[in-house]
Amino acid sequence: MSSTSLSRRNFLRTTGLSGSALFLGLYFPSNAKGGKFISIQREVVEDIEMNAWIHIDTGGKVTLFTHRAEMGQGAYQSVPQIIAEELEVDMNDISIRFAPGNRKKYGNQVTGGSSTISGSYLNLLKLGASAREMLISAAAIKWNVPLSDCYAQSGHVVHRSTDKKLNFGELVIEASRLELPDVPLKKRADYKLIGKPLPRKDTPLKTNGEAVFGLDFKLPGMLYAVVERNPRLRGKLVSFDASEALKVPGVKKVFKIQTGVYQTFRDGVAVVAENTWSAIQGRKALKIEWDDTGFEHVNTADIYTQQKELLANSEGLIAIKQGEPDTILSTSSGKLDVVYETPYQSHSAMEPLNCVAYYQPDKLEIWGPLQAPEWIQDYMMAQFNLPQEKVIVNLTFLGGGFGRKALMDYPHEASLISKETGTPVQIVWTREDDMTQGPYRAGVSYRCEGAIAEGQLSALKFRMAGQNVAHWQGGAKTEANGNTTEGFLAKYFKGITHVSFSDIPFETPIPITWWRSVYASTNGFAYESFMNEMAHAAKIDPLDFRRGLLKDEREQRLLDKMVVVSDWKNRKKGSGFGLAITECFSTTVGQIVKVSKAEEGKIKIDQVWAVVDCGWYVNPDIIRAQVEGSILMAFGAAISHEITFKNGLVEQRNFYDYVIPRINDMPPIEVHIMENEEKACGIGEAALPPFAPALTEAIYDLTGKRIRKLPFDLNSL
Repeated sequence: MSSTSLSRRNFLRTTGLSGSALFLGLYFPSNAKGGKFISIQREVVEDIEMNAWIHIDTGGKVTLFTHRAEMGQGAYQSVPQIIAEELEVDMNDISIRFAPGNRKKYGNQVTGGSSTISGSYLNLLKLGASAREMLISAAAIKWNVPLSDCYAQSGHVVHRSTDKKLNFGELVIEASRLELPDVPLKKRADYKLIGKPLPRKDTPLKTNGEAVFGLDFKLPGMLYAVVERNPRLRGKLVSFDASEALKVPGVKKVFKIQTGVYQTFRDGVAVVAENTWSAIQGRKALKIEWDDTGFEHVNTADIYTQQKELLANSEGLIAIKQGEPDTILSTSSGKLDVVYETPYQSHSAMEPLNCVAYYQPDKLEIWGPLQAPEWIQDYMMAQFNLPQEKVIVNLTFLGGGFGRKALMDYPHEASLISKETGTPVQIVWTREDDMTQGPYRAGVSYRCEGAIAEGQLSALKFRMAGQNVAHWQGGAKTEANGNTTEGFLAKYFKGITHVSFSDIPFETPIPITWWRSVYASTNGFAYESFMNEMAHAAKIDPLDFRRGLLKDEREQRLLDKMVVVSDWKNRKKGSGFGLAITECFSTTVGQIVKVSKAEEGKIKIDQVWAVVDCGWYVNPDIIRAQVEGSILMAFGAAISHEITFKNGLVEQRNFYDYVIPRINDMPPIEVHIMENEEKACGIGEAALPPFAPALTEAIYDLTGKRIRKLPFDLNSL
């Protein structure tokens, strides 16, 4: 472990100031997924800057920083809850702040892949424990007593025999001079905060108006901008007439920009005004000529026709192959061969895309709802030829993200416009901008083949045809989609001797990106629906069918829990039951859906049971909230909304034709969390993939109708 020397000048300056503080920081490698403790930095500073996880000033105020964005998933609560556990401070006594983008101090700050807890919890625990021990050591030295006679509690160090106590602020200066200890962590049985359903500290802020979202952020002299973009991404701007737009009161400037979208650039016309309303009205008055030649103007029907042709005639690129499934399938008399289809989806977060940028000759600073500050830094460094330390990225709360707010296009727009105007600028996308411009979740088709021999599964073969996000990022097109098996339980490979997955490359001009649970959201529907079909072909109960394939005790316990909570063994006629089990970011979620016929003959979802195995976890209430939100999002994607294309244009524009479920559509949900000592896994996305296959299986169980295409009308079955 490294330490930072304290100069005499800095010591004298710092110890004489009431605002002195102890900062403790921990560096994460950029791909941190485990618990490797790299190093700790420490220094005494004079003011409060967001440059470390723990800040304790000499007045005893404790500020904890979260290095990831908060977009509803609970990082604002969970990260400090982990640190506070080992630091021995009460959650009610701390302040929480977002850390700025700083790879050198915080490592990977991309909020995605459900990685905030799984990738950093061990490091955060060690950080809190080391800080606590430094403070205890400082107290022991001050009292001239053995270290073992002291302990930390509620932001104080206490002397056991005399009950004397000092708050952390009184020990900050002395603690900063000590060597950093490497101390053992608490056992889970000794936790006071972790594992407890503590109320989220961001909830009051979001209900009383104190929380600062991107649209709330303001700077002196800030202007507002919207952009008219070509409705077809790859179209070019021929000309524009801004004369009428400039007559709109408040409109200041109109000019062309080119914004980066992965490896392409999108033409647009920026309208800058004193307020967003004037900018929008000015945009409406623009007269623009676009050149949309030279690329395919796609139609939804053609997309899926092409995908099905590829599935019928191509083997694709092998992602994984075990055994000899082709040989088994070629000679099987009990073969099943079907195609599943999933739609394109918009992210449509409740908070539209926005951010503030202020370009100055020597630096660029950005504030807003951003999932990937380090990616934004990298991109802006290249685009504006600035060193990393001159690209400053600050986070606000996000009103949803789902992967879309990890992209660099809207920060790039704001930065370009700020450079042109010489002022801070807030870029705002309308709902129509977001829905018609994308990028989207890719629509994917699947060919699933399987064979049953002597009542047992003997072979599986899956092929997928859909756009690959990696290709938009410049990845090699000769390699299979790295997400081809996403959603499929890794433990299935122990129970299935002959199985293969392949990816058939498919491209269109439609921009795509990650969507909540990424390819597991589409893979899960196809793969688990097909597992249900294979169970019926084998004449085995779908749950027992999986029990025969999942050999490990951990998965068996999850199945046992699913049986108990749903009363699976006592299912009654008149109701349909369906199940699915998927794996997403190392978390396994099993879901059972119960449906029935309502009086008017429509399908009614009576109950959803979700059993979650995410290993070590922080806050059970956050897990339940994420599971419920994922299920509702999956519900909408299954039965009510999709993005469709006609002549290269998106047909949906807002929530009147991209219908999301309302609160009265929410089915009753029970969430059960498995308790174990396994490593922490991701939870923000894991519960989305199994819902659709569980729902369609329940409908099959009730009606005998097999659904292989999403979305479908729940009320016309």
